[in-house]
Amino acid sequence: MSVRTSGTRNLLVNLLKGAKALTQLTQIHAQIIVNGLQNDLSTLTKLAHKLSDFDAMCYARDLFFSVPKPDLFLFNVIIRGFSSNNMPQSSILLFTHLRKSTLLKPDKFTYSFTVSAASSWFDHGVGVLLHGQAIVDGYESDMFLGSALVDMYCRFSLVESARKVFDRIPVKDPVLYNTMISGLMKNSCFKDSIWVFWEMFRNGGNWLDSTSVAAVLPAVAELQELRLGMGIQCLGLKLGFHDHVYVLTGLVSLYSKCGEIEKAKLLFREINRPDLICCNAMISGYSCNGETESSVMLFKKLLASGEKVKSSSIVGLIPMSFPFGHLRLTDSIHSFSVKTGIVSNSSVSSALTTVYSRLNEIEIARQLFNESSEKSLASWNAMIAGYTQNGLTEQAISLFQEMQMSNVIPNPVTITSILSACAQLGALSMGKWVHGLVRIRKFESNIFVSTALIDMYAKCGSIVEARQLFDLMPEKNEVTWNAMISGYGLHGRGQEAIKLFSEMMHSGIRPTGVTFLSTLYACSHAGLVREGNEIFQYMVHDRGFKPLAEHYACMVDILGRAGQLEKALKFIKGLPVEPGPPVWGALLGACMIHKDTNLARVASEKLFELDPENVGYYVLLSNIYSAEKNYPQAASVRQVVKKRKLAKTPGCTLIEVGETPHVFTSGDRSHPQTNAIYAKLEELSGKMREAGFQSETVTALHDVEEEEKELMVNLHSEKLAIAFGLIATEPGSEIRIIKNLRVCLDCHMATKYISKITERVIVVRDANRFHHFEDGVCSCGDYW
Repeated sequence: MSVRTSGTRNLLVNLLKGAKALTQLTQIHAQIIVNGLQNDLSTLTKLAHKLSDFDAMCYARDLFFSVPKPDLFLFNVIIRGFSSNNMPQSSILLFTHLRKSTLLKPDKFTYSFTVSAASSWFDHGVGVLLHGQAIVDGYESDMFLGSALVDMYCRFSLVESARKVFDRIPVKDPVLYNTMISGLMKNSCFKDSIWVFWEMFRNGGNWLDSTSVAAVLPAVAELQELRLGMGIQCLGLKLGFHDHVYVLTGLVSLYSKCGEIEKAKLLFREINRPDLICCNAMISGYSCNGETESSVMLFKKLLASGEKVKSSSIVGLIPMSFPFGHLRLTDSIHSFSVKTGIVSNSSVSSALTTVYSRLNEIEIARQLFNESSEKSLASWNAMIAGYTQNGLTEQAISLFQEMQMSNVIPNPVTITSILSACAQLGALSMGKWVHGLVRIRKFESNIFVSTALIDMYAKCGSIVEARQLFDLMPEKNEVTWNAMISGYGLHGRGQEAIKLFSEMMHSGIRPTGVTFLSTLYACSHAGLVREGNEIFQYMVHDRGFKPLAEHYACMVDILGRAGQLEKALKFIKGLPVEPGPPVWGALLGACMIHKDTNLARVASEKLFELDPENVGYYVLLSNIYSAEKNYPQAASVRQVVKKRKLAKTPGCTLIEVGETPHVFTSGDRSHPQTNAIYAKLEELSGKMREAGFQSETVTALHDVEEEEKELMVNLHSEKLAIAFGLIATEPGSEIRIIKNLRVCLDCHMATKYISKITERVIVVRDANRFHHFEDGVCSCGDYW
């Protein structure tokens, strides 16, 4: 190359470096051609690099294919350009072209840029294939590629795979550590994220910088580990980057999420010129601490300053932590988002969907979801969670199935929500299918997913499977322990619940209000009066926990179920707070069991005064009168219900056969196999009478659907479901049914007889608990 040509090239390269617009690049390109440098790889590579900076990848692609023999460096520039400009398919296709149509061998940069592109792909399979090829080519231990692979696996929530890549790299740099910390945090593996941070600190404390601290602080904030956060803050002070804006922003979020809003404000004031990110953190901090007015004021101040607010500002402003009472504010934010076009941002629409769902405005939430042009994973998660939280479990499952058909890959948040829906619905077959998906996606290590699985199996009647999963978990939090204790309570296994409660105390995990409530509930459903009283005293006096209404109600239930009604009343009168409906309701339920009309009248009068719209209390009182054959009084109570137009929830029973749910109501004749079901019921009735069964009609009105209209108790929905289960399943197999109300005395007795006659195990989940019927005996011991 001549000196003149070399000088021209240097001039054009300098012009490329200083170019500020795409038009300048096109002019420089023209000069490159005029000066005969159109085949100069070095110059064209720099031009291609600059074109990618200006998001002109179509131009860069045409430039690339105009080069007769592009080298590996040019390939890498174009692959990286496609990846960074959100064109993953083009990036992967060019990599494929490199492998199949050239003699060039990809290096660690080629793989890294292509893996980064695969991170934006709809399926992780492409990334896994790239990882395999990289191993074959000898790049398994490369730090640069390792960072890209860790990021890719974390984006697909394949945390275990990300961790394996990380662990197999012998020498790690700060970028790799920070990628792992960030990836774990984004997948809600907060403790693991902190652990990697400390590993980084131990292995090379001088590596730590503001990026490392900023990456780990969100994990500390989510765990609300204030002391740990303060320790990291001190470390930042010692290393000299405490005043870095990203660190201060992380600390503002930390103190806000730990409820230390005044300290968060103090830190915010330390920032000389808070940028938009800092302001967003403070807006969010105000919102999550219920200081809505301050949040709105700071947002208005941002607008007045001329700052162009972004989606993160809106998300912070939306009152997700304290939504109740803020429907008008939510509507206003929604309107503002529509006017500014920010509502199209998936994070904004997802946050609005979440709040509307929490405010029970589920139709508005669904409309927002439907109108989203690009539904992100967060959008799907928000809507599925919204349905689940509002008890619309069938809609949640249906939307999850739609999400699967849309090729959107679920993450642990999705799985946790859908398992909760399965638990509510009692859809064991669906729950097992989701469990299979958990194994495929390798989500077992996620503590929230594993806890949700335990809860699902327990609430679907599979308490043994729930305990097996519990025992396999290497790490458990308080929610995990609570789920298992609650599961034992639901199944009437009080002693196991108490034993597990004791193990939890020795494990170092602090009990919560839910822990005590679940344990007391287990005691009440197993007749463990002494144990329940000891746990209550331990909660109040040893742990200093202030009981809630639900804890008091559980104690009344424990005493009342055991027949100690006067002690229960004395307990209520000695409460330091005014007893509410849960407490009096527990006493009224006990009066029903022990047929105490006088005390029932006292409890019901209080309930009619405190909660006059709850029809269940009227039904209970009516049933108590009926049990004593005081039919005029029973009719009088039912007349009040009619006059006040109070609606009772109609009863229904669900049974799954295979993967198909079947729902029955009392006297139902809509099922395609109605004739066979009624014939089976008639056959069973005859065999039961021969065995000595007599229908319990005295208390037939107790807590079942439209009792006064039913002519025969043997047409209750649970009996129809059991009869269908007997003709639709294999002989000897277990039958599981779910009743939305409490099972009546007649059906409870009948199911015991049916289990003995048919030699079947029958599992019944009613509104309160599980009943396992086998060989004529119920697991509840008739203590329900």
